[in-house]
Amino acid sequence: MNQKSVIKSSQIKEWKKYLKFIFVVFFLTGSFYDLSGQATVNDSLPLPVGAPYVYLDCRRCDFDYIRTELTFVNYVRDPELADIHVFVTDERTSGGGYEYQFSFIGRQNFEGTGYTLKYHIDHNATSEERRIRLTEYLKLGLTSFVLQTPMATSFKIEYDGNGEHYNFQENNDPWDYWVFQIYVGSVELELETNQSEFDSRWGVFADRVTEDWKLRIRPYFNYDRVKIETAERDEPVISSQHRHGLDSYAIKSISQHWSAGLFGTYLTYNGRNIRHEFILSPGIEYSIFPYEVATRKSITFTYQIGYGYYDYYKETIFGKNQENLFNHEFEGVVNIQQPWGSIEMGLEGSQYLHDIKRRSIEFFGQTSVRLFEGFSLNFQAQYDVVRDQLSLPKGEATLEEILLRQRELATDYNFSTSVAITYTFGSKFTNIVNTRF
Repeated sequence: MNQKSVIKSSQIKEWKKYLKFIFVVFFLTGSFYDLSGQATVNDSLPLPVGAPYVYLDCRRCDFDYIRTELTFVNYVRDPELADIHVFVTDERTSGGGYEYQFSFIGRQNFEGTGYTLKYHIDHNATSEERRIRLTEYLKLGLTSFVLQTPMATSFKIEYDGNGEHYNFQENNDPWDYWVFQIYVGSVELELETNQSEFDSRWGVFADRVTEDWKLRIRPYFNYDRVKIETAERDEPVISSQHRHGLDSYAIKSISQHWSAGLFGTYLTYNGRNIRHEFILSPGIEYSIFPYEVATRKSITFTYQIGYGYYDYYKETIFGKNQENLFNHEFEGVVNIQQPWGSIEMGLEGSQYLHDIKRRSIEFFGQTSVRLFEGFSLNFQAQYDVVRDQLSLPKGEATLEEILLRQRELATDYNFSTSVAITYTFGSKFTNIVNTRF
C-alpha cells in the first residue's frame, strides 16, 4: 500500500468520527424534522394544536417574556401570516406613567372580528411589574379569539374580585395633578492618556395635565468639557461648552380640534454665541382628527407669533451685541401609526418680521412600512433651508474652534437621510425562546 492510500484511509476514518459525533449531538437535542411533514423543534415542546397564529406589534413589550408566559397561541413573524394582529401603542400620561392601547385585529378565520382595549400603568411600576401587567392584559384580549377554537375546552375563567363592589369616585389629589421630576439624565466621564471628556445633563420637570390644561416648567442644565494634550503644544487644548435654559408653556383645551397656548423660553449657549435669549410667544393649534385618536393618527397645524430679546457674547456679523426681534412660526405635521406601519412627515417654517429674508424652512419625514409579507422599508430624510443665523459672531473661526465644535458655522442648508430595507423569509413560527449567550 503506497503512502497516498494510507493518508486517504486515515482521512476517511477521521471524517467518520466527526459524522458520528454530529449525529449523536443532533439525536440528543431532538432537533429533527418530522418525516410526517410536521415541524417539531423539541418533542417535549409541541406546538399547540388548533391554536391561532398571532403577530405581536408592540415597541415596549418584552417579547421573550410574553412567549414564555403565553404558550396557548402560535407566534408568527409577519402579520400576513397571522390570524390575530395585536397592535399596541402607548402615550405618556400626566403622572409620568403610560396608557397602552391594544387593538386586536382579526384576520383569516377571524376576519371582521376586532376590538380595542386601553390600560394604564403608573410611573411607580417597575419594569418587572410593567411586563407582568401587559402580559396579563394581552392574555385577556386573546382569550375571546381562542374561545372560538377547539382549545376553548381547555380554558376556565376566574374572577379575582373577592365579591367586592367597586365604587368609582373623583380622586382626592392633594398635589392638584402637579407632578415633579428631578433628573440627572447623563453624567459621563471618559479618561485616556492624552485626553479626557466630561459631559453632564440635569434638570427638573414640573408638569400639570388635566383635560382642560397642560402646564410645564422645565429648567435644564447641560455642561461639556474636553481636554486634549499634544506633543506639539505646551498647554492642553480645552473646550468648555454650556447650554442652560428654561422651557415653559400653558396650553388650554378649547375643543376636540382646537387648542391655544402661551410659550416662554430662556437660553444661554456659548456654542451659538448666545449669552441670554428670552422668547415669549402665544400660539394656536388645529387638529383635523379629534385629539382623542391622536395616538394612532393626527394631522395638526400650529401658528405662533412672538417677541425675543437676544444678548450675544461677541458682536455678530450684522454688527449687533444685543437686539429685540419679532418672529412668527408655522408648522404642519402628519403622524400616523397603523398596523401596516408608521408615517411622520411635516413642514416647519419661521421668519423674522424686521427682515422677511431672514427665515428658515424645514422639511422632514420618516416612515416604516411593511409593503408585503416579510418586506419592510424604513426611510428618513430632513432638509433645512437656513437664512436666519443672526447670532453668528464676527470674524473667522479658528481650526481649533471648528474641530471641537466650539462655534456655529455659517450654512445655507442642512440635509440628512437614511434608508433601510429588510426582507425576512423562512419558518413562520417564532414560538421558541432561547436566551443562551
